[in-house]
Amino acid sequence: MSRYTDAPLRPERFPGVNLDPFEQEGDAVHFCGTCAFSSVCVSNGLDKTQLNELHVLIEHTDLYHAGDHIFRDGDKFHAIAAVRTGTVKTYVIDREGNEHVLGFHLPGELIGLNAIDGEKYPCNAVALDDVSLCRFSFPKISVLASKLPNLQRQLFRLVSRDIGKAALMSGDWTADQRIAAFLVDMSRRLFTSANAPSRFQLSMARTDIARYLRLAPETVSRVLRRYQEEGLIHVERRDLEILALEKLEAIANPILRA
Repeated sequence: MSRYTDAPLRPERFPGVNLDPFEQEGDAVHFCGTCAFSSVCVSNGLDKTQLNELHVLIEHTDLYHAGDHIFRDGDKFHAIAAVRTGTVKTYVIDREGNEHVLGFHLPGELIGLNAIDGEKYPCNAVALDDVSLCRFSFPKISVLASKLPNLQRQLFRLVSRDIGKAALMSGDWTADQRIAAFLVDMSRRLFTSANAPSRFQLSMARTDIARYLRLAPETVSRVLRRYQEEGLIHVERRDLEILALEKLEAIANPILRA
């Protein structure tokens, strides 16, 4: 069941944890660095004050913990949401009861885009760790997009990116190529400085990675183990370090260029 709230989070509910996206990285004028629309606001010369004058309301959600569902397949569509912290997995269950992972959504990325065409969410979204979100009322963001062409283009770009990722992983690629592409993609999406991060934590289980890549869990474990033996990566539980990014990119190149 969805647990959106129209009111900002109260810090006293989570002592020692700052959950307000406006306070974590931004200030009274600027949006936080992980906002999915920050580049649009900057390119249009807009700040928080100006967007507030346009009556754009950003609703904050309660904190979701690992295993909490943000929305479920069939829930009424009312908003898209930007991941502020944590990782969200989207998935569907087929008629035989098998789970199919559609994607993993990191800070700065949106969930709910695939519900725009209908009135219901066509998949499930679950938190893989502690997740906080900023919810955007879709009717209101649509009105804003009509005033800001760059925002409309950004929405189209994000929808296109989701479609593209699904198409890439459905191709006739080898297990080595799929796993290398997954690791390189994770590194690029976690890009925070001049260089893509070489160390990050895989918040998803091996079985989730396997379902996303359309591989057997044993295959994922075997390839990761071999990559480690070859000195391409170092894995310790869910902590992963890329030791030879260029070599991984070379393996993943057919997928990343597709």
